[in-house]
Amino acid sequence: MNRPATKHAIPPAGEICRMSAVELAAKIQTRQLSVREVVTAFLDRIDAVNPLVNAIVSLRDRADILAEADAADAALAKGITPGPLFGLPLAIKDLALTKGLKTTFGSPIFADFVPDEDDFFVERMRKAGAIFIGKTNVPEFGLGSNTYNPVFGPTLNAFDPALTAGGSSGGAAVALALNMVPVADGSDFGGSLRNPAAYNNVFGFRPSQGLVPAGPSNEVFHSQIGIEGPMARNVGDMALLLGVQAGYHPHAPLSHDGESSYLAGLQNGAKSGRIAWLGDLGGRLPIEAGVLDLCESALQRFGEAGFASEPLVPQFDYEALWRAFVTLRQATSGCELKLHYDDPAKRAKLKPEAIWEAEGAERLTAPQVHAASTVRSAWYKTVLELFERFDLLVLPTAQVFPFDVTTHWPGEVAGRAMDSYHRWMEVSAFASLAGCPAVNVPVGFDDHGRPMGMQLIGRPRGDLAVLQAAAAYETTMTWESGA
Repeated sequence: MNRPATKHAIPPAGEICRMSAVELAAKIQTRQLSVREVVTAFLDRIDAVNPLVNAIVSLRDRADILAEADAADAALAKGITPGPLFGLPLAIKDLALTKGLKTTFGSPIFADFVPDEDDFFVERMRKAGAIFIGKTNVPEFGLGSNTYNPVFGPTLNAFDPALTAGGSSGGAAVALALNMVPVADGSDFGGSLRNPAAYNNVFGFRPSQGLVPAGPSNEVFHSQIGIEGPMARNVGDMALLLGVQAGYHPHAPLSHDGESSYLAGLQNGAKSGRIAWLGDLGGRLPIEAGVLDLCESALQRFGEAGFASEPLVPQFDYEALWRAFVTLRQATSGCELKLHYDDPAKRAKLKPEAIWEAEGAERLTAPQVHAASTVRSAWYKTVLELFERFDLLVLPTAQVFPFDVTTHWPGEVAGRAMDSYHRWMEVSAFASLAGCPAVNVPVGFDDHGRPMGMQLIGRPRGDLAVLQAAAAYETTMTWESGA
């Protein structure tokens, strides 16, 4: 399979911007490349490409970024011990707090907000030596898998300017695919890491619940489904960034430690595995024609690498599971949005999907939340039983191919009406509700050149095993990731 050429009129990326993050970090640390050289190459690439796709927002002044690069080169010359991301120019998703750098959440309410602290994982990336050059674009408050907002406008797909980039990590995925950053962070509640990765032919990893600490936050015990994680053009780069982001933080009491090095762990790669192919759950999930075909072809290639698959539809009440997802999302994200909804001036600045979540939260009762958590618990038990027989559960990453960027969300999939702005991404809820690690791997393109991916879902806290499986799959790809 050949990767189709991007329909954007952009020059090919230079050698530095095409390098992996692992290789770039090594060349900087051994002083084969200066930080200034690397940063300049990426800033030039952003100047050439970003005006066409609007992936990176709140870009810092070039002189300030280069001054930081020169300071990094000087520190390295003095013999400091560089961190694993030392000198890499990165842009942080605009849902994450970045000290001293505007963070809008894609909302006009926060159009001029500059935090005085970093999110925990951002602080770790900063301490690891990353140079933050700006932010990556998101939907308003991360709602919906289409990246557009009233502050910065839409982000366009890396392959076709008429199509959505997905979301909510759409800016990150497009910036990666078009070589504007070497690696990127994302976040995922209902597919926000996985969907844009699939829509832009890159990798996106949703870690196990608690592996990457969430916060700082005023509430640290209830919100469990939203997860931060890495995105990259290859599995090794994801492992590099995950190693920086992951690990227990005392102010995130549900967080936990992981492996000492995910990148080193890839050296002992997976040689075989047992896959449960869930597909469309026996017709329960409406899926656009062509999606399953690409995934099944990818599974066939994966089989040649030692991963045998068999179709399976686990017995469960999937409608009840979806309702539980909606309830738990409103009980967490909806309650956060209700703080803005309760202020009439701010309510007028919320998009309809945010109002829907806030009003849903207002109607919830404690017994409804408890019942939803009970359904989630039953699903977790079902998943654990599946992992007694299988190493991976596999589904498509999205139920539709990238669609027209001016369409806020698909109202219909395969002839079935969607009853909410996120129902068309139901396929992503299964890993989220189980707290399992899940990685999007690219599966190729349809006849119209639209990318797609599939999810490899692993055992709870089996993050390294999922990355190893993704690395094994990566060797079967007959095209390069990115655009």
